[in-house]
Amino acid sequence: MKVYKFGGASVRSAEGIRNIVKIVSAEQGNLFIVISAMGKTTNALEAVLEHFMKAERDEALAKLEEVEQYHYGIMDELWHERECHAVARPLFDEIRYYIATGIGDDYDRCYDRLVSYGELLSTTIITAYLNTQGMPCTWLDMRRLIQTDSNFREATVHMEESQDNLRQAVDFSRNRIYIGQGFIGANHKGIPTTLGREGSDYTAAVVGNLLNAESVTIWKDVPGILNADPRIFPDTVLIPELTYLDAVELAYSGAQIIHPKTIKPLQNKEIPLYVRPFGQPDKAGSVIKATTTQPVDVPVLILRKNQTLVTLRPRDFSFVLEESLSKIFQIVSKHRLKVSLIQSSAISISVSIESSRYLPGALDELGNDFKVSYNTGLELLTIRGINPDIQRKTTEGRQILLSQRTRRMGRFLMKEEEE
Repeated sequence: MKVYKFGGASVRSAEGIRNIVKIVSAEQGNLFIVISAMGKTTNALEAVLEHFMKAERDEALAKLEEVEQYHYGIMDELWHERECHAVARPLFDEIRYYIATGIGDDYDRCYDRLVSYGELLSTTIITAYLNTQGMPCTWLDMRRLIQTDSNFREATVHMEESQDNLRQAVDFSRNRIYIGQGFIGANHKGIPTTLGREGSDYTAAVVGNLLNAESVTIWKDVPGILNADPRIFPDTVLIPELTYLDAVELAYSGAQIIHPKTIKPLQNKEIPLYVRPFGQPDKAGSVIKATTTQPVDVPVLILRKNQTLVTLRPRDFSFVLEESLSKIFQIVSKHRLKVSLIQSSAISISVSIESSRYLPGALDELGNDFKVSYNTGLELLTIRGINPDIQRKTTEGRQILLSQRTRRMGRFLMKEEEE
């Protein structure tokens, strides 16, 4: 059995969904397919949520109408008949009812309830289409199968409970293809949860682990794992194979190709992870596995945007580093912030934090014990396999606010130089 995962870019159009049919039809064995929301649907539903939280119901419904028409447009291209809308209409009716009757009292809980419909819609539509194309498949509601804790928007999967649920639901003697949603699950009360942005990769890895898959394949709109984002850096090259350790390092540093939590469930059972080009399914792409025949021999560049440098100093010039770090990270964790970089001196601690809606609250709380200063709108560049030439080329024209260097890695928190 294999696991295939198709991301939002793969299913953003009727053409993409037809391509899924070609890819799936080429695999004769058992398949579990994990699918993300179509295109930018997650972002669009977040806009719906913003209005809902402000009790702006008419505005929320107007935004939802845009999401609905986008999905109906794709369905019209696939089926060429208006009756096909009946496939997705019940889900849109559920969302409208929630907007009309729900109360926006807890952003994270409401987020998981509403935004999770993106994956429900995409999988419902694609399951129906595959069935009409002579490829019988079974739709699964992952909210009933992937059990998590109640840490809304960043839920942790309860593996044992989820394994029991999945193994009861999936029987390849009854059907060869099963389709489930990425990104979503539910707590023990059945309240929807999500696994973090880009969490569909993590879902695929969890399913692969729990069902003892032969392999997991993530289909992307890139040739495989590249040494840098081709939209930012020129002359990128394909990395044919990486070890699990390489992948974890890159994911931790912010590489967008792999969700940070994806590797562990696969490494635990030594299940290879393939990253293959959706537009050229005959190409091998890249593979992440336990051992490789050769190490990564090209510099790897990772750029994380939307960073804030926060510098904390004691109010009375006393600074016990261990005690201060404990207090700082308790506050950071409480406000669900992601720390990208840490640096300390005798009387200060600086951290690079990914900016989010929770940052102002954290800065206010940190201000109770520390003098707080910060810079927003920064970029964090990580260079794995650093050398003086690549450092000069990639940081030229930037003001470096903070840097760290080891034998093989350099990290630079920077911004555009002011004229």
